[in-house]
Amino acid sequence: MVISGALTALSFPKFNLSFLCWISLIPLFVALHNKSAKQSFLLGFLGGIAFNAILIYWIPAVPAHYGNLSIGISLLIYAVFVIYLALFWAFFSWFFAKIQRTFPKLIFLLAPFIWIGFEYILTHLLTGFPWGLLGYSQHNNLWFLQLASLAGIYGLSFILVLFQSLFVYSMIQKRKIPFFLGLILVVLLHFGGWMIMKNNPSMEEAFQASVIQGNVSSEIQWDQISDFQIRDLFNQHLSLSSDANKQGSRLIIWPEFSVPLCFSCSYNIYPEFKYELSRFVQESGATLLLGTNETVMFQQLPHYYNTTLCLHPDLSMSQYYKIHLVPFGEYTPYKKVFFFIEKMTHAIGELSSGNAFVLHQFEGKKFGTPICYEIIFPNLVRKFVKKGADFLVTITNDGWYGNSSAPYQHFAIAVVRAVENRRFLLRSATTGVSGIIDPFGRILSRTKIMTQTYLTETIAPMDTITPYTHYGDFFPLASLTLGIVFFILALAIRKNDNKKSRF
Repeated sequence: MVISGALTALSFPKFNLSFLCWISLIPLFVALHNKSAKQSFLLGFLGGIAFNAILIYWIPAVPAHYGNLSIGISLLIYAVFVIYLALFWAFFSWFFAKIQRTFPKLIFLLAPFIWIGFEYILTHLLTGFPWGLLGYSQHNNLWFLQLASLAGIYGLSFILVLFQSLFVYSMIQKRKIPFFLGLILVVLLHFGGWMIMKNNPSMEEAFQASVIQGNVSSEIQWDQISDFQIRDLFNQHLSLSSDANKQGSRLIIWPEFSVPLCFSCSYNIYPEFKYELSRFVQESGATLLLGTNETVMFQQLPHYYNTTLCLHPDLSMSQYYKIHLVPFGEYTPYKKVFFFIEKMTHAIGELSSGNAFVLHQFEGKKFGTPICYEIIFPNLVRKFVKKGADFLVTITNDGWYGNSSAPYQHFAIAVVRAVENRRFLLRSATTGVSGIIDPFGRILSRTKIMTQTYLTETIAPMDTITPYTHYGDFFPLASLTLGIVFFILALAIRKNDNKKSRF
């Protein structure tokens, strides 16, 4: 159903009509009632097309503008991606129809389990792209959002689907009780979230931290501008950092790819920048977290890493190499299949991925630093916290997407990560949206995009381990298993009934 897909997409940033996600799937469930598997697949596919086409409308601008591809090829890539993502709605609907034939009433209770089972598949299949999970639409619904600390983003999606499937069941069966039970559950979850948010986080070991937003355009090609221009950008970041430090900030965070930095490189302007940054931390006493590109020689070949580097006043350093790289942006996955893409554009990097969840330290406190795209993977981020991170920092470059919905959607995802793990989260973006979020999802401060500025807030380390942090994706994995069991059971019962009908 196109209307379901469109309404669901409008509940996400920057449309922000989040209330729509509480009713947007109702047309789909009504349409799926008593439909064949083929009809259901088509209905789900149409809904998925509408949802993803609106949600990620900003996709074709990136390869067209930065990858030197024609608008036709860029639109083709966009169409293929939308169709691929729409298959998840289609297969959910197909599963729904197959199980409905055997369990016409129970299916409405099973629907949310099947839905988040497919969200789990979307998170992991073919490197994963869990950008449009339903729960992200509720990032501003702070009372409801507290559920994420128990069941993660999947718990939010589960309740959204359950509420609507029970409404449709009550409408079809002409029974009010199931809907009212769903309504009571939603009210109780909001009330519980309200009660949780009355408890402010402990600020016993609080300190001031700042995020820098240099507003560096993604239009810049570093090999085509002068050293003078690069130094000017570098000095602007250093000036903002100095201002933040004068306000009392002891931890200062620079964005991803804001200026070319490489501490392992001994050529061009890299040593000069390393020297200036080392002098800054020594004189200011501040700790800097920087986005750098480091080079490591392995078997006589250079390997390049997207890196967060933490530089301390005593000049000691720690480095985290990005583990989950952006497919077709930082590397080409499945090269034998996608060999032609590399030939079409030189914009695709060929970075190496890290293999360890390295934690940085600040005055005895540990913190994890998922880089850019990594923030969309809930299980990856929780691993930093489970390893001992007391707070979280994410650096990113969303300048590729201009003033589209993408930077706002990316920021909303970071809000959910903070609540899932009950950690302060600092986000430094090259052109925005930068922000500082508390463990309950409250946005303490945020920037506008395309502005040069910095934010300073008081944050504190947290040692709480939430159920989601501890158990991870147990709930969606169990839901996927439950959906498969009932799918097999439905097929088996149907097959047995067909055999009996022959005799």
